[in-house]
Amino acid sequence: MNHILDNPAWNALISGNKHLAKGNNQIRYFDKEVSPFVAFEENSMENFELLYEQITHAEPLVFVTSDKTEIPDAWKVLYLISGLQMVYDVPTTITDTDSSIVSLTNEHIPQMLSLTKLTNPGPFAERTIEFGHYKGIFDGDKLVAMAGQRMHAFEYAEISAVCTHPDYTGRGYAKLLLLQQINRIKAAAGIPFLHVRDDNERAIKVYESLGFAARKPIYFYVIQKN
Repeated sequence: MNHILDNPAWNALISGNKHLAKGNNQIRYFDKEVSPFVAFEENSMENFELLYEQITHAEPLVFVTSDKTEIPDAWKVLYLISGLQMVYDVPTTITDTDSSIVSLTNEHIPQMLSLTKLTNPGPFAERTIEFGHYKGIFDGDKLVAMAGQRMHAFEYAEISAVCTHPDYTGRGYAKLLLLQQINRIKAAAGIPFLHVRDDNERAIKVYESLGFAARKPIYFYVIQKN
């Protein structure tokens, strides 16, 4: 039997992120203003064709899979990101949230877009905040670090958009935000997980130091209609 996280986007789109899903029983995807992720119940040429018919825009999409996949000619592969899927499944003592961490709301979206554009933690759009649970650290009125949740596949909740402004690195902000997200997810009886580029050794070491363990390789195909 396949594990839930072998097809994380599909399982998120039929469970915890169902309210944001478009598509049908074979293919599902998010609105482009929420996230570029698309997913299939089963990886097949037929489903790539169905997706081609369903998608009406020519902007890049992200297909995530635990298996290297042949992409049909109707789609152009802009690039392939090889990553690691890491899961946190160890006992945690729930601690009080650091007082410097605040909840992010729609009024913060312009700053969130600017910070993610600068640091490139992964796709982040106008409505990505609708995934929920975004938290940040400010210097005065300036957002300098943030993290949130993206895919919510049954009991598994993905920590995402972990980023710090380059002028504020080395202060432990990312670790504080990660711990807050871990504690929140565990308090809700969930299991935290995340994705990271397999060549990002610095980030992998940080995640391992907090208790994350690599589960398996994962591949992100950034595709576009030909």
